[in-house]
Amino acid sequence: MPKMKNSSGAAKRFKPNASGGYKRAQSHLRHILTKKSSKRKRQLGELLNVHANDESMVRRMLPYS
Repeated sequence: MPKMKNSSGAAKRFKPNASGGYKRAQSHLRHILTKKSSKRKRQLGELLNVHANDESMVRRMLPYS
């Protein structure tokens, strides 16, 4: 049986946690940064966990993670 492929887009966006979940970055930090406050930009830089409702989709896209 051939190996299953990862979704390359998902592999770039999600990394597995030690607890079995996935971590992700936040959006809105690429451009038009002048109107955003320092606090907002700092908080957007933090990594978040993928929501429990979306974990099954991410797990399906990354079968070997």
